Amino acid sequence: MRIAVTGAGGNLGGRVVQLLANRADVDVVAMTRRRLPAGTFPPQVEVAVADYADPAALRAALKGVDTLVFVSSDGPDARVLLHHRNVVAAVAAEGVGHVAALSSVDADTASPFCYAVTNGLTEDLLLASGVPCSFAGASLYIEFFQGWLTEARATGLLRLPAADGRVSLVARDDVARALAVLAVGEPTGRHHDITGPESVDLAGIAAITAEAWGTPVAYLDISADMYITEAAATGLDPWWLYAFSSMFASVREQRWDRVRNDYTQLTGRSPLALRDVLSAHG
Repeated sequence: MRIAVTGAGGNLGGRVVQLLANRADVDVVAMTRRRLPAGTFPPQVEVAVADYADPAALRAALKGVDTLVFVSSDGPDARVLLHHRNVVAAVAAEGVGHVAALSSVDADTASPFCYAVTNGLTEDLLLASGVPCSFAGASLYIEFFQGWLTEARATGLLRLPAADGRVSLVARDDVARALAVLAVGEPTGRHHDITGPESVDLAGIAAITAEAWGTPVAYLDISADMYITEAAATGLDPWWLYAFSSMFASVREQRWDRVRNDYTQLTGRSPLALRDVLSAHG
């Protein structure tokens, strides 16, 4: 089986490549936006330079591919959606038999979160293409949230506009494992929610952080306007200021308050909990 992975130069895509490369029955194509240093991937992995914005390169990379692990592009949502249209068009043109696509628990065009809208539209594009699909709907990554937790470790306060929203934070490695399992199986035609083992509000996340790191951390709910003002003062890029603000709006709507056992059903493993990841990186 020949499996290609987009976003292979990133943390998630790179981990999927590693997991698949360990299998004797899989030939792996690592699709990257630019050529990476020698030794980035295991020696048996084929590397194809194919930017999401280059339809011809995408088609060339997908020739002879049985399954694509479709890891999302990044950046402003309009550009991401254009990139995803290019990938779906290339998949259809080259007759790829299965797409194991990264999506999100909140993949909804009615969501306030910009990337939830993008993911919902991308799922629609894939389904409309007629290519058999499997979707890994990931919750928010622990490693992504860790940036705010690290700041809180220094200040003692986790200042975010999440109100009483609850999140089932998931380890990025668990998402990679789920995608790898989906890639080597038959298309399921459905959405698999890849979540952490518990859904916790921000006060609970702060308490877990304090326990894991042995440092006092408390949650302080702030208004969306205050978050925007404080984040802008740090020099945060305007796009990411908007993206993060819209994400917290979706958290306040309880769009990430979901715990499912899809990960265990797929992999036979228990998902990592927030305290596990924080304790390992304390």
